[in-house]
Amino acid sequence: MTSRRSMEASPSLVAEWPLPSSATLGSSVRAKGIEREIRARLPWAARTCITAGTGRIALRMSEAETDVFRVASACISETLGGIAELPVLPSEAEDILTISSRERHKWVKDGRLKSIGTRTVKLRGRARAVTFHVFDPRQIEAVLDGDLPAIWRVEDAQALAETRRRAAGKAARTRAGNGEGKAGDARNAREAAPRSQLDGWDVFEADGLLR
Repeated sequence: MTSRRSMEASPSLVAEWPLPSSATLGSSVRAKGIEREIRARLPWAARTCITAGTGRIALRMSEAETDVFRVASACISETLGGIAELPVLPSEAEDILTISSRERHKWVKDGRLKSIGTRTVKLRGRARAVTFHVFDPRQIEAVLDGDLPAIWRVEDAQALAETRRRAAGKAARTRAGNGEGKAGDARNAREAAPRSQLDGWDVFEADGLLR
């Protein structure tokens, strides 16, 4: 593998390809994702020689690696041919749309942000594989152009306010019902209580002194 120092010291082979905004959707995170995707398809000796800059992909290798350079160049050209349709990863969607992970999860769950499937990968340092949703770049672009995240946030705020209003009304009715129930119970208890059996009470009541 050619070291970075030897590449700088010797004449280099350089090739560049445009990286259109239709592929990156204006996201540096998406550009890095495209770089990783291309790198994974390259011969091992060329993987450290590719970089993604603003609007371009560059490959730089030593002249001593002409054959590898030729193979890597052909691979990059082929990959870039369909790179605009590369599925958008969760971190890329969040960067493109300027949304939080919580918003992404919520909008995927309620169907506003549509998943085109899932991908499972095993990350370094983790015992279990991770499965996540991926998205159609054209749908993400439509959401971005329509400024739909701003609209969805307003809808969510209104729904939350309505939920809180209903919960407050229900709590008020419950409290009122409990108060009426206690008053009724006390009234019923008084009516059901037996009269005091005092000496001479019957005579006292018969005389009509309480009328």
